[in-house]
Amino acid sequence: MINKVGQVMLYVNNQEESKDFWTEKLGFEVILDETNGPMRFIELAPKGAATSIVLHNKELVAQMNPEMNLGTPSLMFFSDHFDQLNQELKNKNVTVGDIVEIPGGRVFNFADSENNYFAVMEKGQ
Repeated sequence: MINKVGQVMLYVNNQEESKDFWTEKLGFEVILDETNGPMRFIELAPKGAATSIVLHNKELVAQMNPEMNLGTPSLMFFSDHFDQLNQELKNKNVTVGDIVEIPGGRVFNFADSENNYFAVMEKGQ
């Protein structure tokens, strides 16, 4: 049985640039950065998080698995400090969308260095 989401795979054009975005703009920590043959694995997560993001080289994965869908997954992050995070991302020149109200609460989106969009929802403790 599946009991949790362990990792989310992101297929990116430039792993180093993407790593810099997630660590410098979002404050994620590098858990693993290793190369095995032609594959480089970069695993990142917010401090103490149970789920991590793994950055994979999109071109290399496409060569190995031509039929695989390499589109960006739709990721929803939760934040206890929603307004503060929104402002910090803007201060770091991240492309940030407007805050909108949805049935689950307030949400905004942001784009990484490759123009992939992700969302953040306000979630208190």
